[in-house]
Amino acid sequence: MQEDSILGHVVLGHTAVINRDHDVVATRLTVFPDRRDAEPDAPALLQRLLAVWPAPPASDDEIQLTLRSVGDDGTTSPAAAVPVPSAAPSKATPLSLNIASEPWLRAMLAITPPPHIMIEVPAFMACDPAHTPALQALHAAGSALVIKGRPVSELPRELLPCFRHSLIDVGEDRRGNSPAPKGVVRTITHIQDGIRSRAEVQAAFDRGAVAVLGWPLDDELQKSSAKSGGPDLQTVMALMQRVEREEPVDRLEAVLRNDPQLAFRLIRYLNSAAFGLAVEISSFRHALMMLGYKKLKRWLALLLASSSKDKAMKPVMQASVRRGLLMEELVRTSSDAEMRGEMFICGVFSLLDVLLGQPFAQLFKSVPVPERVQQALVDGAGPFQPYMALTRALESGSRADISEAADACFIGLGEINAALLRALAAARELD
Repeated sequence: MQEDSILGHVVLGHTAVINRDHDVVATRLTVFPDRRDAEPDAPALLQRLLAVWPAPPASDDEIQLTLRSVGDDGTTSPAAAVPVPSAAPSKATPLSLNIASEPWLRAMLAITPPPHIMIEVPAFMACDPAHTPALQALHAAGSALVIKGRPVSELPRELLPCFRHSLIDVGEDRRGNSPAPKGVVRTITHIQDGIRSRAEVQAAFDRGAVAVLGWPLDDELQKSSAKSGGPDLQTVMALMQRVEREEPVDRLEAVLRNDPQLAFRLIRYLNSAAFGLAVEISSFRHALMMLGYKKLKRWLALLLASSSKDKAMKPVMQASVRRGLLMEELVRTSSDAEMRGEMFICGVFSLLDVLLGQPFAQLFKSVPVPERVQQALVDGAGPFQPYMALTRALESGSRADISEAADACFIGLGEINAALLRALAAARELD
């Protein structure tokens, strides 16, 4: 199986890993084989992931993925080296692989991925002595491992240094509501899974978690605490209304003169590598000349979705950016520029009710949006609704939900997975 075709044989889902400063510090990618009896091809999968999630630049022209064979006695030995062309320098935020198939995970454990690719190992496998040599060899080679779940028996002492983090569901956490006692150092830091509210997020950090897996995007507490009406919000909304009316550039610039920081953020977004503009944008006037009114709406939508000053809203803003990029990528090869732009706005605005604490029907009275976007977000209908459902399913990490949503959109697995990886790579440039 080649890396170009591997994406057609797996189902991928994604989740952000958020630290106590509310920053995205890693991305978790859940991997299901399309067919449970499919022959694992871990090298092709890892090569494909490294193409969009590269390691920091190596000193030579390529990175070597070393394959190891595991003998019947549990010993390991080098078997082969697979060259991977090094990509352009990029932010090497970690990618955590949750491989939901024991044969595929075993195959991945026979590879030495670079340190920014973390491999999640279920506790039952970590406690099995048969896997000890492979885990120790991975650790010795510099690979990052995460133990997933609470071990039913004590983890062998020699394996403790092999794991960088533990991933524990909130329902299985037995440490109480306090961090480790003063002077006690936990050798394995802990990431909390199963979070469903902002109260649970805070409780996890109070217990000493270094991060949480995912963010409660639909928590009512978030909606009630969202801050609307700040200067950023009012400026962007005024700008969007004037762009909708296609007012002269002088009048548009006049809005931005009152908020230089906002103008800087807009120019920064426009010059981001994530959007691949051919020339550097030096001013708002230049941006309008290069993009025109219709394309400029896209960037203003992104800016509006990042206008909340509530620190706890940062993960929601980052999620909205990912949704917009993913919605656009899902139709990149099957639609025109207008539809791609509207899909982007639909994804970016899909969490605007949470961010601004107002229902969509009320928000869209003052924020101009295309009709198809309004149908999807207000009525849960229209041509964009199936893509919105697919975008949410990819966040859920549920194989059944992803497959059902994919069928409704008439998109193949390979195309969906490629779109997801492109969107995540672009989002990483904006984090």
